[in-house]
Amino acid sequence: MRKNRQTYLCALILFTIHGAFGQIDGKSWHDVATKMPITWYGSSEAKTIANNVLLAQKTIGGWEKNKPYHKPFTQEEQEHYQSSKNDIGATFDNGATTTEMLFLAKVYSQSQIESYKNAFEKALNYIFVSQYSNGGWPQFYPVRTGSVSYSGHITYNDDAMVNIMNFLKRVYQNDPELMALHISPKTKNKALQSYEKGVECFLDTQIKVAGKPTVWCAQHDEKTLLPAKARSYELPSFSGSESVGILELLMQIEHPNQRTKEAIKGAVTWFDSHKIEGIKVETEMTAQNTKNRIVVKDKNATPLWARFYDLNTEKPYFCDRDGIKKSALSEIGYERRNGYSWYTSRPARALQAYPAWQQKHLN
Repeated sequence: MRKNRQTYLCALILFTIHGAFGQIDGKSWHDVATKMPITWYGSSEAKTIANNVLLAQKTIGGWEKNKPYHKPFTQEEQEHYQSSKNDIGATFDNGATTTEMLFLAKVYSQSQIESYKNAFEKALNYIFVSQYSNGGWPQFYPVRTGSVSYSGHITYNDDAMVNIMNFLKRVYQNDPELMALHISPKTKNKALQSYEKGVECFLDTQIKVAGKPTVWCAQHDEKTLLPAKARSYELPSFSGSESVGILELLMQIEHPNQRTKEAIKGAVTWFDSHKIEGIKVETEMTAQNTKNRIVVKDKNATPLWARFYDLNTEKPYFCDRDGIKKSALSEIGYERRNGYSWYTSRPARALQAYPAWQQKHLN
């Protein structure tokens, strides 16, 4: 009888948990955290998820990446998060930490549960303490060691630092989604100062050729500020992708100084002169019935940019895990050819926005 009662209680708990998460089936964590109707964030479902987020928060204030906090935690997962709070793993990679912060702010605005506000403030302090004196942020903080020590570099890859900067901007500008937190003027000013230091880091790390500013690498050495290597196929380079987020952020500055204007003009000039025309990337089916990316000629194709350009030749390159540069996508192995984004169209939107920026700030 006792065993049957325990089985019943376990089934009831699982039914309750899964029922609480029923409205978000099929959604990603990012969509649940940021795109649900505002009233939903006051629901019992949202608060159940918020408690997951609280449990998963590291003692230092940040969160791990790529975790589905909107899914029910098993007993084993609960124990893992509780026992690993002091472990290294908090990061800004793939939108981690700022996504959880926005979610908690939304839930707090509808619930006024103090623990959510406290967790937000702890995470905001994590952003402050993890910033380098030169204004940059590492991908992970505390920095990981060994084969992943590159996570200590100032990280622009996947817009990590741009995401932090945009979030700080929301803090000091009193963004409507954060208003319920009643962030103090002192903290807002600290966020503004942190943001301004970040802008200086962008300007200090911008790669110069013959004394003229161009674009950025996906990561820069935290001490020398020079372009730096990350994974074996992510070599020091001009970045045709990550540089876009930086350029767009600089273009949003309301009253840019002369140095910032020159940085923007230099990046736009570089992008314009390094666009690749007459090709497009397609996916074909192989004889083994697998998908394979290929580059084909198309005179009507919209411009593309390579993800990486060689620092000396300024020509696109492609790379396998052996770290050897190749001049064409077809020259690298299947795994990296199809498991990584080697071309991008992102710069086009910055170039499209530039004439309006030019009219406002240079005329």
